[in-house]
Amino acid sequence: MRTSRTTRFTLSASFGALLIVAASVPAQSPAADPNMARALRALTVQPVIDGHNDLPWRIREDTVHPMDVEAYDLRKRAPGMTDLARLKRGHVGAQFWSIYIPGERNDKTYRAKGEVASTPGYARVQLEQIDIARRVVARYPELQWTLTADAVTASIARGKIGSLLGLEGGHAIENSLNTLRTYYELGARYMTLTHNVTLDWADAALDSAKHHGLTPFGREVVREMNRLGMLVDLSHVSPGTMSAALDVTAAPVIFSHSAARALVDHPRNVPDSILARVPKNGGVVMVPFVTVFVSKAVKADDDQLQALTAAAAQRHPGDTAAARGEVAAWRAAHPRPKATIADVADAIEHVRQVAGIDHVGIGSDFDGIDENVVGLEDVSTYPALFAELARRGWSDADLRKLSGGNVLRVLRAAEQVAARLKRERPASTATIEQLDGPGRPPTP
Repeated sequence: MRTSRTTRFTLSASFGALLIVAASVPAQSPAADPNMARALRALTVQPVIDGHNDLPWRIREDTVHPMDVEAYDLRKRAPGMTDLARLKRGHVGAQFWSIYIPGERNDKTYRAKGEVASTPGYARVQLEQIDIARRVVARYPELQWTLTADAVTASIARGKIGSLLGLEGGHAIENSLNTLRTYYELGARYMTLTHNVTLDWADAALDSAKHHGLTPFGREVVREMNRLGMLVDLSHVSPGTMSAALDVTAAPVIFSHSAARALVDHPRNVPDSILARVPKNGGVVMVPFVTVFVSKAVKADDDQLQALTAAAAQRHPGDTAAARGEVAAWRAAHPRPKATIADVADAIEHVRQVAGIDHVGIGSDFDGIDENVVGLEDVSTYPALFAELARRGWSDADLRKLSGGNVLRVLRAAEQVAARLKRERPASTATIEQLDGPGRPPTP
């Protein structure tokens, strides 16, 4: 259980009995389902380029062989949601592997590694995650290290799975543009400006807003990412940060795993006011398979559970067993609703309606979730979603844009902007002290 990640999804994970593991739904054969045949045809031409998969963290937290890349064998059916056979069945052509680290400084991940490292920072764990991800890619010939859009295209043409890294959370740079550049050199091709914690320079969606979006240093982070060619990822950030980043960036942005707030009012989702700005920027919103982001029923259930849990704790002060018993009794009488493929398709179609077909993609969040959308249980299941969209009238060309064409365009555009900016200006030497001054908020 990845507490620091899953708190963004649902409090039901606090009670083991409340988790739902949806059973796989047998798919019709392409011959029996013309929509599946169309989906597979589109995915053969343009395989899925997924914006967010947490396999490196899943390997780190494996209960049997933690952090052991060799023992977590992707040639077999892995215990998580990702392995080589299922990636092939899912028609995955490239993947941004998330190199997530928790943003909460008191997380157990940052426990001391000896007296000299009694107060470890984020960088150690970030480098460990980069190491895990790079060793995974190096271990399997089926995966190929791809640092550019052209490299991704060439890798797909060779039948490989292009592999890029997505750095999830700007806390990892520890307020240092030098560190940001080092991560880029190690392979990070996007950075999510925040995770769940508001930083010294950027507001997070699930934390208090302190900066009206971005501080002057936060804006400089965006500018330096543009100069490097690192995609600015606006998942996890507040609407104010989204807006500020769109004001500053010279390159298209991504939302690596966010859905539509107009459909499900979750703070991690993207408001229509921001979606409407995405076309002018040229970016892409990559819709996830996170139940509480795409299902109103699941979100309402979470809200009810949170209120009930708080009330039970008040009614039974100091008696956690009684409080848990009350919540468990409520759950027994109120089965957890299930999110469906139709819910995900609705979110995708809403992004398409507001932002346009050129600005929507897929960011599953596989291996970073502990509750599945029914029918989207692992990386083999993408065709089922594309068959649903084909059933709704999507053209083959539109399916190809969604599966990977749009994010490839964004990556290529960011590279072009970076080439221009590198001719125009050197690497930034600005510091947070210089730009934000002594009155900036303390680090959380």
